[in-house]
Amino acid sequence: MANEEIIKEEDYGVLLYYKYATIPDVEALFNFYDSNCSSLSLLGRVRLSPSGVNVTVGGKLSALEEHIAAVKLNSLFEGTDFKLASCHEPSNDRVSMECGFTSLSIRIVKELVTLSSCPLPRSPEISNAGKHLSAAEFHSVLHNVGNSQDKLVPSSDKGTVLIDARNLYETRIGKFYTPNVETLDPEIRQYSDLPSWIDNNSEKLRGNNILMYCTGGIRCEMASAYIRSKGDGFENVFQLYGGIQRYLEQFPDGGFFRGKNFVFDHRVSVGSSDSRIWGTCLLCSSPFDDYSSRTRCTYCRMLVLVCDNCREKDSSYVCELCQKNSQCIQPTSATEFDDSVEISEVREPEAVSTSDRIALSPLISGPRTLRILRILCLHGFRQNASGFKGRTASLAKKLKSIADLVFVDAPHELAFIYHIRQNGDSASAMENNRPPSESCSKKFSWLVAPDHKGESDSDWKIADSPFDPLQYQKQTEGFDKSIAYLKDLYSKAGPFDGILGFSQGAAMAALVCLHQQKLKGEMEFRFAILCSGFAVNMSNCQQGSINVPSLHIFGSDKGKDRQIENQASRHLASLFENGCSVVIEHDFGHIIPTRPPFIDQIKDFLKRFM
Repeated sequence: MANEEIIKEEDYGVLLYYKYATIPDVEALFNFYDSNCSSLSLLGRVRLSPSGVNVTVGGKLSALEEHIAAVKLNSLFEGTDFKLASCHEPSNDRVSMECGFTSLSIRIVKELVTLSSCPLPRSPEISNAGKHLSAAEFHSVLHNVGNSQDKLVPSSDKGTVLIDARNLYETRIGKFYTPNVETLDPEIRQYSDLPSWIDNNSEKLRGNNILMYCTGGIRCEMASAYIRSKGDGFENVFQLYGGIQRYLEQFPDGGFFRGKNFVFDHRVSVGSSDSRIWGTCLLCSSPFDDYSSRTRCTYCRMLVLVCDNCREKDSSYVCELCQKNSQCIQPTSATEFDDSVEISEVREPEAVSTSDRIALSPLISGPRTLRILRILCLHGFRQNASGFKGRTASLAKKLKSIADLVFVDAPHELAFIYHIRQNGDSASAMENNRPPSESCSKKFSWLVAPDHKGESDSDWKIADSPFDPLQYQKQTEGFDKSIAYLKDLYSKAGPFDGILGFSQGAAMAALVCLHQQKLKGEMEFRFAILCSGFAVNMSNCQQGSINVPSLHIFGSDKGKDRQIENQASRHLASLFENGCSVVIEHDFGHIIPTRPPFIDQIKDFLKRFM
């Protein structure tokens, strides 16, 4: 009996639940989770927002049951669907680390799930979400579609469609199949891509009964509300309550679901009693559905399925979406650039490159093919392409076997100004009142102050006010002109693998990453390198919401960067997804360091994309 009790006590499990409700005191709820989960040795992710909670934690089953009992004491959680499952205990391996099951992470966020990384034309209210259908009701609807006796959904002249609200890497290994319902798979990389797909297919959806499903239900809450917010013709939206997980519990043989349910914890996937494999290897198309190797697309970093026979060490792979969208271009030709060319002052986009010939990105699958990465480089405020190229000559030299740096001028031309230095010597003061005698190249910026007049006078002028080290905080206008300029340049001189920005150039590069969904097909980058960066016009951006692999390089607290504060660069880094971002802090001021170990860290980051 004692041995049986010991075995039961050691049983491990995973608990998933979410609840949309108005949280009057988020800080107090944070303290509860911090205290409760720590005392029970629970590991995983807890996300809190003013509109609810989203929890995925693991631990001993007895501890998870204690946690549920404690949560239920709070009336806010009345009616919450707690999904508790027993499983093996996670080991301290790559899978567990990626899924966040080697530590406890509690965060206060703006939204429980980010429906879009950009502001939406309509802000969906969760109270307007689709009607919940239990697993049994959902199964009945799929079985009886077209049957006029079905009372769960109204009759529709157009019919019924079924939308899978998950990402492509999830739908590869399992989904609902039924001959009675048209199934729509958006084939999205990430959940924030879903609104664009809904918008593009709105006429196809209008007038239908719309059924939706996802892993556990939370993504359907916001997505169904977004569909219903479109108004007439989008009233009849239904969602599987509890998601695929509850459905498989109700129908252990799988019912209408084929394959495995991808889950965001160390289990990776959960299947039914039907052992058939529905996923296929990216390379050989043999049946395969195991993501435990965490193999990813070289271009967009999405998980891909590569079987044990095809997977090789140091190999690179290209997912179906990158292939379909021509993210990778066969090296059938090369574009020439004159290394001595400077940007035309009439704003026709050209490029200053660090090499004479640029190889376009090859389509790679299987063993890695070494090639040069093309990186578009954006200079800082009151700089230009040729000057930035000169300042980064050491960086370009040390990266010459890895990357070609292509420099461009910003589109906003700035006036020539100089500051007067005051001292006690009247003769020196008179001397200081004279403008610089040497001729200077024109200076540009990506963002300007609201009172910018677009001057292009070649005469020097005395600055209106003393130098302000925080002037970058006032330069918030001009994004539309700069993004149009970059799109035009990309169409003529692209494609590029990555984008690098320094100071204000890093702020502009970050805005490009923020708007990646809107820019699809016009300008796409696989990674971003942001040096001494800061955030501009990103106040609505949620922490960790920008899903672009990123390298952040900036001065430490005592890094002697008198231009950009350490906290400003640190805040910008926090807006990028933590799992695919790298931070390098240094003590050398407002520069990009090229001495070891910093250059080695930069090279390591870039080699991920070769």
